[in-house]
Amino acid sequence: MADRRTFNVVILGVGFLFIFTAFTTCGNVEQTVVKSLENDTFTGSGYHSLGIIYGVFSFSNLLAPTVVAVIGPKITMFLSGLLYSGYIAVFIAPSTWAFYLTSVLIGIGAAMLWTAQGQFLVENSEASTINRNTGMFWALLQCSMLFGNLYIYFDWNGRTEISDSSRKNIFLFLLVTSVLGTLSFLVLRQSHDEEEMLSEEEGQSLLSTRVMYKHRANTAMQDAKSEFKTILHLLKTKTIVLLSPCMAYSGLELSFYSGVYGTCIGATTQFGEAAKGLIGISGIVIGIGEIVGGGFFGLLCKNNRFRRTSVVFLGMVVHFIAFYLIFLNIPNDAPVVSTTNTQKNPFLTPSVSIALLCSFLLGLGDSCFNTQLYSILGCVYAEHSTPAFAIFKFIQSVFAAVAFFYSGYLLLMWQLLLMVILGFTGTLCFFVVERMQNFSVDLQDY
Repeated sequence: MADRRTFNVVILGVGFLFIFTAFTTCGNVEQTVVKSLENDTFTGSGYHSLGIIYGVFSFSNLLAPTVVAVIGPKITMFLSGLLYSGYIAVFIAPSTWAFYLTSVLIGIGAAMLWTAQGQFLVENSEASTINRNTGMFWALLQCSMLFGNLYIYFDWNGRTEISDSSRKNIFLFLLVTSVLGTLSFLVLRQSHDEEEMLSEEEGQSLLSTRVMYKHRANTAMQDAKSEFKTILHLLKTKTIVLLSPCMAYSGLELSFYSGVYGTCIGATTQFGEAAKGLIGISGIVIGIGEIVGGGFFGLLCKNNRFRRTSVVFLGMVVHFIAFYLIFLNIPNDAPVVSTTNTQKNPFLTPSVSIALLCSFLLGLGDSCFNTQLYSILGCVYAEHSTPAFAIFKFIQSVFAAVAFFYSGYLLLMWQLLLMVILGFTGTLCFFVVERMQNFSVDLQDY
């Protein structure tokens, strides 16, 4: 039994590794790819596509638990993987309507995929193995930022323009990678809980398949209504209200490091022929920052209130240093140029070393905020963790969507200023929540 569950967790991690190697690489380069298209009929925007994905994802989370409960996590993940693969395939032969249609579909698929992943991971874990299994899964997932971006570096290094043949080769590679990850979900074995449920249902021979699924759907709807009421209740609590600015900030900086910063580097004229290849290296270094921060702060600083505030403060300082260096090092018009490279000069002569240092700091700071938000929500809402995490993902995704929509219109300095203001406010509010928790614990001890 233990071997089967471990096998399932490893295959789950491998599947996500392949799918998100394709998707995170796509997100990192798609605005640059869209700008380079030699196609007068294509009018899409990579920023708008990513905004649609996160916007649809945020609202689809409300329906995802019901779908997963009816058809099961394994089938849900397989179908969601197909939607991810469809989005990647659009870049091989781009058309505007297919680009935006698959953006909507992948937003729905993402909500289903992550909900099913959470349920499947819990079903294949026990109290004694949940930390180990979660660590294994996230370690595999974080590696997804390394391999696809490495391919981008080797293929694009020295190029000033992205040719149609180069684009097709890259997205064929990413499509095959995504399909392999999707197919790996078919190898997953049934957990012990699923076997017991199926045996009970098979034993009820009088029940048809239609009645069985109807029963599952009714049960799922009742659970969904109950969870929705819990979410509405939690939204009114002081803790969630105070944590909302920090959650919102995590959405803004998510959009910046995952889609905007790579585009800025690729558009910087002063980097010359190395600019396009640096997009891939930047994605790799961001991934290294995420892995270092997630491993160190997620594991070593777990369930420690003093360290939680210290880690969030460190995340704010690290990000603010990165924002200041980006402001000095990257041209102000880098996010908004369309078909040409940047026309403005930054305050410093653009440096590759500083640009990659900022990539590492962005990944490191992101891991600081995310690990500690998960930690404090799990601590405060131990009995209602699922609705609390759903609220977190909802707020984060909404603000990520908003950020992607304004990224193609606001100059770099205004985008950085918005993140500084919200990051400072979010950190202060996090400190207030932490102080509230410490005060309530002191009262209980007293």
